Amino acid sequence: MLDIQSHVSLKPYNTFGIDAKARYWVEIQTEEQLKTLFQLTEFLTVPKLVLGGGSNLLFTRDFDGLAIKMAIQGIEVVREDESHVYIKAGAGVNWHQLVMHCVEKGYAGIENLSLIPGTTGAAPMQNIGAYGVEIEQVFDQLEAVAIQTGETRVFTHAECRFGYRESIFKHEAKGQYIISSVTLRLNKQAVFHVEYGAIRETLAEMGVSEGQLSIKAVSEAVIRIRQSKLPNPAEIGNAGSFFKNPEISKGQFEDLKTVHPTLPGYPTGDLTVKVPAGWLIEQCGWKGKQMGNAGVHSKQALVLVNLGGATGAEILHLAQNVQQSVEEKFGIRLNPEVNMV
Repeated sequence: MLDIQSHVSLKPYNTFGIDAKARYWVEIQTEEQLKTLFQLTEFLTVPKLVLGGGSNLLFTRDFDGLAIKMAIQGIEVVREDESHVYIKAGAGVNWHQLVMHCVEKGYAGIENLSLIPGTTGAAPMQNIGAYGVEIEQVFDQLEAVAIQTGETRVFTHAECRFGYRESIFKHEAKGQYIISSVTLRLNKQAVFHVEYGAIRETLAEMGVSEGQLSIKAVSEAVIRIRQSKLPNPAEIGNAGSFFKNPEISKGQFEDLKTVHPTLPGYPTGDLTVKVPAGWLIEQCGWKGKQMGNAGVHSKQALVLVNLGGATGAEILHLAQNVQQSVEEKFGIRLNPEVNMV
């Protein structure tokens, strides 16, 4: 039975805490409910918005359509071999809870992705990543329901066309499918990624030596780092990293280095270099700055925050000002990681 409601506030369903309203709203707890929804002819042509944890959304206006809150639960081992265990999770499973489940079971591969907000179903759409690991490195397949037909389709790794914070669901398949479950291929023997950011340093502070490394220790280090840098959305509205880290040509990077010797960069190939967006924003003087009820976080310039009562338009205006100043100073255009609605 579907409980479709009208004129529902979306404030509890987005981590920015923007008080936008949806014309219609429904919570989906099973794949069968999702298929039933797509059989309702009165909603066939209505615009649809899928809500996971709402941690990657900025509402700039009310949504004149059907907001679909995905709440499908369940975590299970579907198969395993000598080296790997395959974990299937419902799209509504909280991502961090899935990571904690896998850490406790000793399944390695996603410990570096601890404390990333959102749901499991949204993770492959964005190809979430942190501290040298992206979900595509452990992704096996997902199941998604076609909005027009109600049929379930399996997407393999290759079919998802992963890129940096990219997948087919942000391009060709955008608005055509709703992900119902995700299957990850995790390792029985851990391969640790501790070279990125302050992980190694934090592990040392925790008293964990190289010989004592464990996925639990790496997860705890990542959680410590994230908690020290990133505001809790329950306390101050935010969507985590607002902008993608830009990739520029090696030539442009070298030219900028002559003017800005401390500019950090990470080679992403023979011809491109990834530059930290947070560093660029901070160099433009935005860290801790406020515009109306919106601001740039005082500890991490990559995070825009709702200081209380901000509208989506206010946060968007701040973001556009940040983009403009970075482009003027460095000749680099920052692209949002957050989706605008």
